[in-house]
Amino acid sequence: MQRELRAHLILTDHLEPVRRVAGVDVGFEAAGTVTRAAVAVLRYPELDVLETAIARRPTAFPYIPGLLSFRELPAVLAALEQLREPPDLLLCDGQGIAHPRRFGIASHLGLLVDIPAIGVAKTRLCGTHEEPPNQRGAWTPLWGQGEIIGAVLRTRPGVKPLYISPGHRVGLETALAYVMGCCTRYRLPETTRHAHRLASGPR
Repeated sequence: MQRELRAHLILTDHLEPVRRVAGVDVGFEAAGTVTRAAVAVLRYPELDVLETAIARRPTAFPYIPGLLSFRELPAVLAALEQLREPPDLLLCDGQGIAHPRRFGIASHLGLLVDIPAIGVAKTRLCGTHEEPPNQRGAWTPLWGQGEIIGAVLRTRPGVKPLYISPGHRVGLETALAYVMGCCTRYRLPETTRHAHRLASGPR
């Protein structure tokens, strides 16, 4: 299914002006039997929170690396449905095309809802890279099978980089610009920080 859907991805810029940028993150409750998805919509570029949504669904798919979207997306889609209006851009805690089959959760979600999406991952799933320079905004290409599948981005000096990859309807350079536009004093973009607190904070 991932290989079939991958053919429908658009990996160039097809997005309107971004005024509502959403962070998407997922946590689990009840020993993993309940999936808790959170969406935090921020005004861009000001980064104040406009609205949030949380949805819970029974966890119906096991944890299998590379198949994260099948486990998490039912709850994510339910959270997105609660929003007053759809966001202009999604920043997902996970991979876009930096994935063994070039179809991570950001690509899957972006394609399903037809919203531009970027994968913003804390760890590498696949590919090789050189260490980016130790300065804010520096990045190096993430290579997979002879092609660039993402970037290794230093959002703050002295901290581990993030793994950025296009999901759908966004090119790599635009993805990097929006991620940096959402980063303030922290390693993670504000979208991810707000969504993570909602997904994994007190119940």
